[in-house]
Amino acid sequence: MDITDCTAGLLAIGEPTHFEPAFARIRNELFARLAEHGFRSIALETDRVAALDGGFSHGFGELDANQQLLAWLREYNETADEPLTCHGFDAPTEMFSAPSPRTYLEHARDYLGLEVDIATLTGDDERWSRAEAILDPAASPGASPEARELRVIADDLLTALDARVETASRRARIHAAAGLDLLRYHAASARPGDQETRIARLAGARAVIMARNLLDIHASEPGRTLVFAHNSHLGSGAGEIVASRLGGRYAFVVGSLGHSEALGLGEPAADTYEGVLQRGTDTWRLTAEIPAGRTRDDADRRYAPLTRELLERADAVLHVA
Repeated sequence: MDITDCTAGLLAIGEPTHFEPAFARIRNELFARLAEHGFRSIALETDRVAALDGGFSHGFGELDANQQLLAWLREYNETADEPLTCHGFDAPTEMFSAPSPRTYLEHARDYLGLEVDIATLTGDDERWSRAEAILDPAASPGASPEARELRVIADDLLTALDARVETASRRARIHAAAGLDLLRYHAASARPGDQETRIARLAGARAVIMARNLLDIHASEPGRTLVFAHNSHLGSGAGEIVASRLGGRYAFVVGSLGHSEALGLGEPAADTYEGVLQRGTDTWRLTAEIPAGRTRDDADRRYAPLTRELLERADAVLHVA
């Protein structure tokens, strides 16, 4: 399969784990190829605001392949007629914490030159960012009168920025949108419910944020975009939302893994989806043939094996032997 034949505006390549470095290395290789065939940007599973300045969230900045990607982009753009851009499309949240919206909203406020006291309404940033604010609804500031007032302010900031036509306003708009998204996320964390319900609610809120960011990137980029993230985001969640909006302009390549020393993952059973793909694969390959088989049962929580549901949503498979 020649990936450069893909005509989708958003080409999403998934990985089944964040702990096998081969996927990010292959991503870099594929993006270098795609850059010669109309792709002008790459969007990664990292905080969108942090990515504006070449940064990473979730500890992804420490990965060699991400550092190599940024170095290659800088070198490419030194002589390119059409420079390439790198986006994040995730929310600025961690697994069990989400920051205060203050700095994001103040950035937008300062750009607009307004006099709005955001710091008094947010109060101490730590009361937002501590784990209890996400894990315990009673400890969350997300449903407070101040949070509701901040959401009105954030909406007003976005409206004012939408009226601007200068290119520089886009950075401020991304900050304002992140601030509003954080207020929505904190509001979701403040709603009561059992642990399973609350985790699903927060995952859903994150999926909506990621989808909205991807759609915004797609609408603003002059060329096509390679998207790289975990299968769980691209094959369902955010990917499912984006696919419903873009149809054939969104293509999903599901990531598959045979064995991995980094994970301590052994060879897959021959009748699993990964086992079928393993046959005939020396290092890695892309294929549009969706395998028959069963879900493997020898993986731990660090590796999400292929499922029938994921494969039914995929346009192709990237299998790493």
